[in-house]
Amino acid sequence: MLRKLRAGQVVSCVKTNLAEGRVAEIGGMTGFDCLWTCMEHVPNDWAVIERQIWAAKIHDMDVMVRVTRGSYSDYIRPLELDAAGIMVPHVMSAEDARAVVRMTRFQPIGRRPIDGGNADGAFSQLDIGEYVKQANEQRFIVLQMEDPEPFDELDAIAAVEGYDMLLFGAGDFSHGIGVPGQMDDPRIAEARQRVAEVAAAHGKFAGIVTAVEQVPEMVEMGYQFFNLGADVLSLGVHWRQMIEQFNEQVS
Repeated sequence: MLRKLRAGQVVSCVKTNLAEGRVAEIGGMTGFDCLWTCMEHVPNDWAVIERQIWAAKIHDMDVMVRVTRGSYSDYIRPLELDAAGIMVPHVMSAEDARAVVRMTRFQPIGRRPIDGGNADGAFSQLDIGEYVKQANEQRFIVLQMEDPEPFDELDAIAAVEGYDMLLFGAGDFSHGIGVPGQMDDPRIAEARQRVAEVAAAHGKFAGIVTAVEQVPEMVEMGYQFFNLGADVLSLGVHWRQMIEQFNEQVS
């Protein structure tokens, strides 16, 4: 994913809410660049996340784990399981962003606690200096901008060194401004535009959840990372169509 983004290309992502390595493997088989799995809203445990990472790696698909807000351990465990990156939800200020960087990057950028004995350090078979270098350069950190409050500080947040992407979360943003789910509210369009502009101004990538047909518009706006749906949505649509067709055939 970072290789494509740094080359100016776009990245495709799909979200999984299901606790299945098999779903992750299907995502990789179909050709997505990245799988978004979740510890914030989904009752996954670490064994589930590990299986999803294993399945994705078979097909050279990156895994981004949306972490819970908590201690440094909550942030670095996915990386130590060999996730390509993490997404931290509800970043509320530049100080908050700096704290995330400090906990998730090694020296000289931050003070992430070091242990090369896990999958990301090849179980102590990777030289410690190379491990630190690779972790800082090849693991990505995404900050999710999904509340109206930090937008007063958006430039300062974007200017923080050491993370890679701002991802606009329209769902919680709509809730935060009192219009949950009303995606046609002009304040959402304004926030979406601002995230793309500010990210570009400070050398960060911009990510968004969007429908496939909106991708050209979002590319024009400056977005490069696109989450295009979720396993539960796809199952719901497909099964609903199937039962509707079945009912038509037997009625």
